[in-house]
Amino acid sequence: MRNDFMDRQYRELYPSLGSSKLQQESEEIGNKENLSLSTIQTLGTNNVPRKEENTHILTIIGHIEGHMVAPPQNKSTKYEHIIPQLVAIEDNPNIEGLLVILNTVGGDVEAGLAISELIYSLSKPKVTLVLGGGHSIGVPLATAGDYSFIAPTATMTIHPIRMNGLVIGVPQTFNYFKKMQDRIVDFVLRSSSIEKDTFLQLMNSTDELANDIGTILIGKEAVDLGLINEVGGLDKAMSKLKELIRLTKKTEEEHITSTSLQ
Repeated sequence: MRNDFMDRQYRELYPSLGSSKLQQESEEIGNKENLSLSTIQTLGTNNVPRKEENTHILTIIGHIEGHMVAPPQNKSTKYEHIIPQLVAIEDNPNIEGLLVILNTVGGDVEAGLAISELIYSLSKPKVTLVLGGGHSIGVPLATAGDYSFIAPTATMTIHPIRMNGLVIGVPQTFNYFKKMQDRIVDFVLRSSSIEKDTFLQLMNSTDELANDIGTILIGKEAVDLGLINEVGGLDKAMSKLKELIRLTKKTEEEHITSTSLQ
């Protein structure tokens, strides 16, 4: 009904226009209105700010979902959504840098480590920012970038790994636990400045949490221990990413110049 009414209005105002063109213009207006309405329903605003095309923003929030689907009431990040994005970032010449924003409670170890390794192995500049929380397997995700930030009020929980479901009480099970734990520890040590003894001490602390083993670090504490590079928010993270992009370009130009002179 709305489109018919708009067609009649167009015919009265522009009698020389054909009905097909009127219909096309009417459909375009309808599509714009539907897009605006969808944006309002999804994001609460009809105007989404545009960002620079040479950077990509990746958000990792809630529970990191692995091979098992998380309960429907949980907010989750699916690894099958994140991994293709990271591959596309590496392959797209127009994207020069990556900003990863974290607010996660942790989740699947395999999926978290897979995403961490992909971020770490990107050839392009990448900066991570912990907002709210970067707990459990969120710790290696936070350290996977070239430079990391944490908000002053953000927290990071370091604790030993857990396993859900059937656990067989034999030495092999605990050896498997140790191997899984060593993978996480090795990655964090490789991607941050924290000392191994310090990290293990934080992970096995028994006087920090009331009903668990581990340690909660808040903002500057993570920086003082060498786990995160700097305390800061979005402004500092974006500035650092742009700085790293400029340095990468300069290095590439110098390499091309030196190669051409040889």
